[in-house]
Amino acid sequence: MPAAPAEKTPPAFAERRRFVLLIAALATIGPFSTDTFLPSIASLAADLGASALQAQQTLSAYMLGFGIMSLWHGAISDAVGRRPVILAGLAVYAAAALVCTVAPSIDVLIGARFVQGLFGGAGSIVSRAIIRDCFDGPRAQRLMATVMLLFAAAPAAAPIIGGQLHHWWGWRSVFAFLLVGSLALLLWVARALPETHPPERRTALAAGALARAYLAVFARAEFLWLACAIAFAFATFFLYVMATPAFILRHLGLTATDFGWFFVPVVAGMMIGATASGRLAGRLSSRRTAHLGFAIMAAGSLANLALQFGVAPGMAPGPLLTAVSIAPLAAGAIGLAMVSPSIQMLLMDLFPASRGVVASVQGFTQVMVGAVVAGIVAPLVDATAARLAATATALFVAAAACWLVYLARHRRGRH
Repeated sequence: MPAAPAEKTPPAFAERRRFVLLIAALATIGPFSTDTFLPSIASLAADLGASALQAQQTLSAYMLGFGIMSLWHGAISDAVGRRPVILAGLAVYAAAALVCTVAPSIDVLIGARFVQGLFGGAGSIVSRAIIRDCFDGPRAQRLMATVMLLFAAAPAAAPIIGGQLHHWWGWRSVFAFLLVGSLALLLWVARALPETHPPERRTALAAGALARAYLAVFARAEFLWLACAIAFAFATFFLYVMATPAFILRHLGLTATDFGWFFVPVVAGMMIGATASGRLAGRLSSRRTAHLGFAIMAAGSLANLALQFGVAPGMAPGPLLTAVSIAPLAAGAIGLAMVSPSIQMLLMDLFPASRGVVASVQGFTQVMVGAVVAGIVAPLVDATAARLAATATALFVAAAACWLVYLARHRRGRH
């Protein structure tokens, strides 16, 4: 008979609030690494004598490194434990942040950002496996929803903090902030995070064993449909994050200090959705909660499409245009925050013995879709707000289609 959640929780995690804060802090490394320096991209390019494309590559390089290593963080943690992977990842990330802070050229900065990406995902990837190490059932879903709630604040806070740092001390201060933050998190993890994956539950770190584990995950259709569903769903939000300079400055007529007008309402929507997901845990299944989240995302996508093609083109820049353009995105964010923890629960439960591998492959899928959106899709469609709306809707349709195929297969009992 399965152990009760309370018995499964390590003694050091008796203080649930501190555990949630630590896991959420690990999950926010990614958003802070990509969003904090968005207001500084133009200044960074001018200061280092780089082109706009080279400046954009500082973001793409991070995401490329993040995506490549996402495949391995979880698998390594399945073999050697969760703590060593997170501690090593934070230490190298901090060293790369120091290089970014003092980078003398755009090439050095791009290289250091790539290294940051390679190791910056350790905390966010492995933290998902830690949750499932410690908690089962509705309690795990509630905890993932709570972490999502705190994680949602990062995309709103990061560009605001970055904008202020850039205003007072320049773009290098943004990377100094990431350096100090990563060192503080490293010390916190070293003192407060116990090992949650004991030796008797670890898998061999051997090429054959890893190959079999990855093959089993990639070969399971339910995993692929779920991983693609969450990747495309997140991409509907990430598209606007990557296009915020054009969306805020050009389409809405706001200034470089007004990024909060986009991030605060959207993140508030994510907080509402994460709270709802936590409240529904134990009352609705993960599938039904995700289904409800997709329905809310559909309403937000349709409203965004209708407003950008039918109403916004005839409006002058101002508060009304800002509200019309951002309100549907905030509504869609509610649904996204309900979808994400529910699907992550379903993914982890497909392979209980290889949760680290599952977290890695799911993270890799999400980051690779995000990298395509950031490096190719967003620059192609950010010329008009209508194109952004149409592209976000197409991404949502792809996510919903993957979800519906998964549901159909699940009902038929296929594996």
